[in-house]
Amino acid sequence: MDNTKYVAYVSTYTSKDKRGITIYDVDNETGVFTEKGKVAISNSSYLTCAHSRKFLYSITDFGVKGFRILDDGFLEEINEASINGMRGCYLSVDYNDKFIFVSGYHDGKLTVLRLNDDGGVGEITEEIYFKGLGDVMERNFQPHVTCAKMSRDNRFLFATDSGMDHTYVYELDHNKGTLRQIDIIRSEMNSGPRHLITSADGKYIYIVNELANTVDVFSYELVSEHDPEFEKIQSISTLNEYHASKSISCALTLSADREHICATNAGDNSVCIFKRDDKTGELSRVLCLPISGSYPKDALIYPDNRHLVSLNHESGTMTFFACDMEKGLIYMSSKEIKIEHPNCIIFVPVKA
Repeated sequence: MDNTKYVAYVSTYTSKDKRGITIYDVDNETGVFTEKGKVAISNSSYLTCAHSRKFLYSITDFGVKGFRILDDGFLEEINEASINGMRGCYLSVDYNDKFIFVSGYHDGKLTVLRLNDDGGVGEITEEIYFKGLGDVMERNFQPHVTCAKMSRDNRFLFATDSGMDHTYVYELDHNKGTLRQIDIIRSEMNSGPRHLITSADGKYIYIVNELANTVDVFSYELVSEHDPEFEKIQSISTLNEYHASKSISCALTLSADREHICATNAGDNSVCIFKRDDKTGELSRVLCLPISGSYPKDALIYPDNRHLVSLNHESGTMTFFACDMEKGLIYMSSKEIKIEHPNCIIFVPVKA
């Protein structure tokens, strides 16, 4: 059993309760959450933490807010910085903890900010407004930047645009914090690339398409210093054949052991877990089962690989499951927790 102590940070939209981050102690054996505290912040639509695990960052209505993670898991605010645009939907940090990237769904904007040595959020170093005209559909007629993450070698930034059905590839200048576009990974028309993750060895990229309900797998190879090469090797559905109509895929997360990938489906209200083949990068489905809630906006496999939590945005709940990866089963392991409009969850190890 993993004896490491973890806390879970859950971000929520705020209306009645102005405290948009809730902190929970995590019981490793049972998977049960116990509320530890709350943090006042407006409309925390997404969270991430530094790779050092010393700092946590959250989107707010006014930009990005940085926190210091204390030994007991409580948060100490450092500062808040403007992104000079509309509220973001996703953020991530480069692997050297020097820059933070904010994706803008509403204004189609990608923003890069420098991170200070004390973990605070510094000045804007790059702003890119995506351009283009997609298909004449409600969600796909203009750019929507839904995710931006660095490659594992920390050379290139991948930014998904669900409106244009592209993932843009930028080379990051690690001194200036500026971006230079060098490639485009093209998805199928009207597929809606939403989130992406990379394998631990950096050789494969996984992109979940919200409208197509698929995960596309691409190989990644650095041909020369400034020349990455991508090849699509697989596309696999996140749904069963008997899925509910008008479903969209939401989150895409990687398990702590880097062997499993978890995707969620709104409408169908299900979670799909895949097993990765380390050699080929391809995915095989382990399970696709209901999550006992509405609109699972995020879901995460616990570090022990034996539990799973689903954040059900519309039903206002978190539901908890025990996992049997060998049998391809999940079953509810504890009662649900009520929480208003949950968006995102991350686990962080703590000392006390």
